[in-house]
Amino acid sequence: MPGFGIAEAAGVGLDGVERPSEDVVIVLPEAVILLDGATSSRTDLPSGGDYARELGAQLAARLSAAPELDLAHLVAGSIRSVVRHNGFTPGDSPSSTVSIVRWDDTTVEALVLADSPVAAFLTDAVEVVADDRLRALRRSVDTVVEWRNREGGFWVAEAVPAAASQAMRASWARSEVQAVLMASDGVSCGVDEYGVFSGWEEMRRMVEAEGPSAVLAAVRAAELADVDRVRWPRTKVHDDQALVHLDFR
Repeated sequence: MPGFGIAEAAGVGLDGVERPSEDVVIVLPEAVILLDGATSSRTDLPSGGDYARELGAQLAARLSAAPELDLAHLVAGSIRSVVRHNGFTPGDSPSSTVSIVRWDDTTVEALVLADSPVAAFLTDAVEVVADDRLRALRRSVDTVVEWRNREGGFWVAEAVPAAASQAMRASWARSEVQAVLMASDGVSCGVDEYGVFSGWEEMRRMVEAEGPSAVLAAVRAAELADVDRVRWPRTKVHDDQALVHLDFR
């Protein structure tokens, strides 16, 4: 198993009040799952964190029982199980991003559904597996939830198992992979939006020099300098944060 480090921190709700993190990280012998449950304004539905934890448990069980199956197939089956257990219907369900990194002796593969990217550091390149459809929509429409799991919109784990087939995928020879970073958007914003890091390589250097918690703190410091959310418009001052570092060297 590669060496790994994990850092997590809770953000605040839409009301600005602290509450438990809705990010979930699950480490298995040959895979890591990262999920970011979406905060909902509806109080009659389970929280995004509850959804992410149940979906993560389903994914972990399936990955352990059938590690040879296609990742999208496993994600679709997990969504289907959660939907049946809770009676969720499309548009009336909590949701979650899904990122999975799985490896064996020869291959490392990644799946990313919605905005929790994976950065793979190869022998001579950095390859980022990212789903930018939600980010693009936020620039062009007022109510992104109306575009959830539909053509021309964005895809996320919710109540539509077929969303799994829309995930971004990549795989690499294990011999070429030096390290991998997996991040929820409360961390990746440090690269994509805030410019705290010039790129994923700079984030990796901080992780390896100071640990993953230092990255979370750097992103928080940027947000504290923009408490009024003027420089970087966002729904919450602080989002939940989860960062996983896998060292394959």
